[in-house]
Amino acid sequence: MVKKGQWVKVEKILLKPEERTAKIPDETKKVPYVIHICGFLEKDSEIGSEVKIISRIGREHIGKLIEVNPTFKHNFGEFVPELVNINIELKREIDEIKNIEQRG
Repeated sequence: MVKKGQWVKVEKILLKPEERTAKIPDETKKVPYVIHICGFLEKDSEIGSEVKIISRIGREHIGKLIEVNPTFKHNFGEFVPELVNINIELKREIDEIKNIEQRG
């Protein structure tokens, strides 16, 4: 049970596959156009049920409840060790330039 007032994410279908434009790739045309919106739950509900939420700017949205206390799950890829070295080298070069300018 998800309690009223909790921060949640809902999924809302904006366009069904048959409502989408013909100017998109075939594999894209086959699926609905959906959005995910976060907001505060209006009444106690269960995951998967249709609910109403109030967004942070006060707009009401209706959609399928998919997540409680949602977090961002994207990242910027795997660790790249060269970037650490570039940072160290860049700091060293900046320090050298500052020293040259001070002696200038």
